[in-house]
Amino acid sequence: MDLQLSGKTALVTGGTRGIGRAIVEAFAAEGANVAFCARDAAEVAATETALAGTGATVEGTVLDVGDGGAVAAWVDAVAGRFGGLDAVVSNVSALAIPDSPESWEASLRVDVMGTVALMQAAIPHVERSESPSLVAISSVSGREVDFASGPYGTAKSALIGYMAGLAFQLAGTGIRANTVSPGNTYFDGGVWQGLETGAPEMFTESLALNPTGRMGTPQEVADVVVFVSSPRASRMTGANVLVDGGLSRGIQF
Repeated sequence: MDLQLSGKTALVTGGTRGIGRAIVEAFAAEGANVAFCARDAAEVAATETALAGTGATVEGTVLDVGDGGAVAAWVDAVAGRFGGLDAVVSNVSALAIPDSPESWEASLRVDVMGTVALMQAAIPHVERSESPSLVAISSVSGREVDFASGPYGTAKSALIGYMAGLAFQLAGTGIRANTVSPGNTYFDGGVWQGLETGAPEMFTESLALNPTGRMGTPQEVADVVVFVSSPRASRMTGANVLVDGGLSRGIQF
């Protein structure tokens, strides 16, 4: 299926590792030009180098999405250099799970307000696109009570509500807004790999909750994100799309 993304411009936060890196790669594979950010300069440079031969323009920037002013400046600069924006993906998370004041602050500043700052800055640019899309990466922890309930889960729930609100508010402009909620996603250097060795009992218990018998991969999530962001998903807005291999048990009405 041609996702009709060739020549489009996508912007992705947190694009050097895990799900974010896979999203950048998937957009580039579809012929879209991609601007991404992350905090680690070496990882930004390595990602740019790795994707230099894709035929698409892939540009990285060192950025802390917890700095709303810096996010807005980056979005405006990217839109100026690329001639606009078509698809925006908010992927960064503080991954602040412990129930502490520091985790609450980080989750609200990075996960929630980082997404709000990104979307507010992007809306004036994407509304000039022929196929404007906004996507936020949430989590099954945003709709299920689990070990990450607390700062992380609450922030992820807030993202689902925020994006649904944007979908309603922006429907008349043609801008689509959706959330994609991954389940357990395993990758090198990720949370689950760390727990596999650092907390093996918890890892085993969590793995057993997956009826498929395995955790997901970043590519499996990225494929859904890129489809939802594409013109082929033109009727999809206000949705929270689960990519969890049947992990969550609740029925979405």
